[in-house]
Amino acid sequence: MVQKAKILLVDDRPENLLALEAILSALDQTLVRASSGEEALKALLTDDFAVILLDVQMPGMDGFETAAHIKRRERTRDIPIIFLTAINHGPHHTFRGYAAGAVDYISKPFDPWVLRAKVSVLVELYMKNCQLREQAALLRLQLEGGDKAAAGEAKEPAGLLAELSARLAAVEEQAEALSKQLGDESTDAAAVATAAHLERKLTGLRRALDALEPGTSGGQPAVN
Repeated sequence: MVQKAKILLVDDRPENLLALEAILSALDQTLVRASSGEEALKALLTDDFAVILLDVQMPGMDGFETAAHIKRRERTRDIPIIFLTAINHGPHHTFRGYAAGAVDYISKPFDPWVLRAKVSVLVELYMKNCQLREQAALLRLQLEGGDKAAAGEAKEPAGLLAELSARLAAVEEQAEALSKQLGDESTDAAAVATAAHLERKLTGLRRALDALEPGTSGGQPAVN
């Protein structure tokens, strides 16, 4: 069973959280509520999230300050943030949102279909990245002489490398198709940038696999 991604919804107004849940429920992912910036930061201490929907105007710690804390933490700095705001925003507010580390800045009232599509793309990219990390962990376990019984019988390292390379190639093909689709059809610069980030991750993993091929020198590169 594929584990569901977690989406963090941060807003001090319960009716806004309820509306977001209604919009995003069709994605069939795990929706987590936070009614303040402090509550959001607490949730981020223990759980991994695919994307954060963050209200700008909140009492106490506002959205910009909350985002700054998120981006300062190594564990959470790469989580994409979508700012939601009811402010009549001009260039200054938009710039401040992107400067705080957001991948998107959406004004209320927003089109629910557009918001759901943006979140769906980010969740898909998150799931692909999780898949790559699991495959990299499997590779390390097998090469370090981990538990091979679960695979039925022991595999030679060369055979395992070939299998992981083939799996990576399939993910690379899907990521390339997704990037092309976004480039051809989407005006969402944030989604295109996130897809490019995933491709860089794939490039790093490909280099790690290539470095493990027989005849290559050097240590095993780290895979983020």
